[in-house]
Amino acid sequence: MKNVTPAAVEQAAPMHLLDLGSRPMPRAILSPVIRADNTDPKKMLADLAKAFEDFKAANEETIKAKADVVASEKVERVNTAVGALQTKFDEYTVNAKAALDELNAKLAAAQIGAGGVGDVPADPEYLGAYKAWMRKGSVSAAMDKGTDSNGGYLTPIEWDRSLTGRLKQVSPIRANARVVRISVAGFKKLFTDRAVGSGWVGETASRPATSTPGIGSLDFVPGELYANPAISQQLLDDSAINLEDWLGEEVEFEFARQEGIAFLSGDGANKPFGILTYVTGAANAAKHPWGAIAVGNSGAAAALTGDGFIDLMYSLPGDFAANAKLYINRLSLGAARKLKDGQGNYLWQPAYQQGQPQTLNGSPIVEVPDMPVVAAGNIVALYGDMAATYQVIDRIGVSVLRDPYTSKPYVQFYTVKRVGGGVYNPEPMRALKVAANS
Repeated sequence: MKNVTPAAVEQAAPMHLLDLGSRPMPRAILSPVIRADNTDPKKMLADLAKAFEDFKAANEETIKAKADVVASEKVERVNTAVGALQTKFDEYTVNAKAALDELNAKLAAAQIGAGGVGDVPADPEYLGAYKAWMRKGSVSAAMDKGTDSNGGYLTPIEWDRSLTGRLKQVSPIRANARVVRISVAGFKKLFTDRAVGSGWVGETASRPATSTPGIGSLDFVPGELYANPAISQQLLDDSAINLEDWLGEEVEFEFARQEGIAFLSGDGANKPFGILTYVTGAANAAKHPWGAIAVGNSGAAAALTGDGFIDLMYSLPGDFAANAKLYINRLSLGAARKLKDGQGNYLWQPAYQQGQPQTLNGSPIVEVPDMPVVAAGNIVALYGDMAATYQVIDRIGVSVLRDPYTSKPYVQFYTVKRVGGGVYNPEPMRALKVAANS
């Protein structure tokens, strides 16, 4: 898990803010980043609040002078800084305890003994060479670290025995969806449309037959995810890093990334059916017995509007509003941050309390990296109760086969996971399409 340090907060977006060309930016605009040099959560919240106020002021200036390109660029830079500060604060609240635990563990484990460096045991060959060199008695007058025999043995090089991975973004759909674990091949769900008829009659009037409710079913069949990486036996034996544990974590992370993509846009071919495929007009709009996920327009042909979000949210039945959240990607959220209601109030509000999410029109925001960006015709956001809408099916267990025989001298780690998914109920969800109102 990535730890948040003061330097990381300070570096949220400094170059983006300072690269302003020939026109200087007021110090007030730069202050949120310049002053974010602490680990005090109260101070971080104050910086975030100040950054949001500066963003609103800069945005108002841009609205009044639409033709000022530099002012528009300034708004975008401050907008980026606000988003970065919000993200860093969110990461700080999640990772603070984990970082402290990790630091304590490292302090407890740190020791230098028997000629070793850090937590790596001494290298007998190195120690032998070092001691032999020290016993020579007479040494050359010229010493340097470039040659072992001239003093290089005295300057061992410490190295980082952890691996830093390239960024892979994982979708939060699973964390918000309904998860069912099964121990068989698949899962079937029955649905009724509640279409039973009724009517008022007099005392002696006839009682004709009424309509009978229908029953439908949906099959949720797990697809299969696999990975089959290989490592040489000698590398497994000699590495100072536990490569088997590291590889297992990498496979687990990759599975989570692939799942998130499929939960959002999967076509159902050996994988889950993605929730976006169930919206009106999409490939699986007719798959569910109760119909498709309803779509609302943004209100502009190629942009977001405040009225579009408000109409979308109030189109959701009140029964599902209590647990409703807005699912949107980070770039689209940057555009939504500029929107206002009819009274001129900004719809977006930062998280001012630890553990509380940022909101849009009072609804919690969940950033989904694989959601489409703002462009004409795209489904740019989902709003509703994800747990009541989307169902994830887990076939219990992840199987790992350690195979040292098939491809000697390599050991293969064949890992398999079976998971499925699809819309459980389309009614608790709404989708926002970038389009003008008809």
